[in-house]
Amino acid sequence: MRAIVVATAFAAVVAAASTAAADGRSEEKGTFGVGLLIGEPTGICAKLYLKDDQALDFALGSDFVAGGFQVQADYVFHPWILEERDSFTLPVYLGPGVRVMDYDKGRGGNSFFAVGVRVVGGIMFDFKDVPLDAFLEVAGVGEYGFSSSEGGFGIALNAGAGVRYYF
Repeated sequence: MRAIVVATAFAAVVAAASTAAADGRSEEKGTFGVGLLIGEPTGICAKLYLKDDQALDFALGSDFVAGGFQVQADYVFHPWILEERDSFTLPVYLGPGVRVMDYDKGRGGNSFFAVGVRVVGGIMFDFKDVPLDAFLEVAGVGEYGFSSSEGGFGIALNAGAGVRYYF
């Protein structure tokens, strides 16, 4: 039940954000992308460009290693372009974010809820001729768990690969 509520809230935020005006992105590709993420978590992802080099990056899905359901949001910057070709751009992205995690069988095997801060970094293969991008990312997470037996501060690592289609 909690996963349905979180997924509905995520969809509402993404839908509202997609109506926001974007600055500096090509009209052909669009500023809002939705796709799949494989890794930690495995689920759906979305990205909304606010400017050509800044975006909001969202994901929700199952966290198989830690055992639970995760929702995350990051504010990412694209400070460097590693490669620029006629068919693609290869930027690096970095940024801060937040994560909410509902551990099914957490650190000690018990279910509990945690809130954390993420620092994400990645590389994106941004196609110019088709409305797609593909990415690899890694994020460090510092979190606080709300549980009588496993509560307190902890660290986690997220890593994943994905693809998004832009509207």
